[in-house]
Amino acid sequence: MNLKQRERLLVLAAILCLALLLGDRLVLSPLVSLWQKRDARIDQLKASLDKGRSLLTREEVLRDSWRDMNRKGLRGEVSEAENEVFQAVSRWVEKSRLGMTSLTPRWSQSEEDFRVLEFRATAQGNLSSVARFLYELESDPLPLKVEEVDLTARGERGESLSLSVRFSGLMPREGEKEAS
Repeated sequence: MNLKQRERLLVLAAILCLALLLGDRLVLSPLVSLWQKRDARIDQLKASLDKGRSLLTREEVLRDSWRDMNRKGLRGEVSEAENEVFQAVSRWVEKSRLGMTSLTPRWSQSEEDFRVLEFRATAQGNLSSVARFLYELESDPLPLKVEEVDLTARGERGESLSLSVRFSGLMPREGEKEAS
């Protein structure tokens, strides 16, 4: 093999390597990336489809559950709902022997299908009475959710606690409770 043939062979090998490199960078790598993205999207769509099918098979059970929650929810009139929560808080205070300082309701219309009744309560008592009050609030059949709890120790040894709790309940807008 002479020098000229070897140079041609090396140039041809270099061009071939350059062509392979460009083919990888411009064609193969973008195609592999595109395939991986499509595979991930297909997996995501399959999971979404499975979830939808599951919801369709459980539709009647979910609707019954929703109707039951609406039936057990706060009453349709604003004053009735407030009164219902005030009576519940009185029961909780009595069972827990907590000293209630204040209880203030606030309505908001922020939810799409529901009105939100929010209460802020402040009270004082020992650890067991605070714990019992929070237990009664959480275990009551009223559909209330504890949003925020703040405990502050009072006194030098912390034997007395100050409780500030914010809880809320949902109430369907007019006509929602009966239609559901």
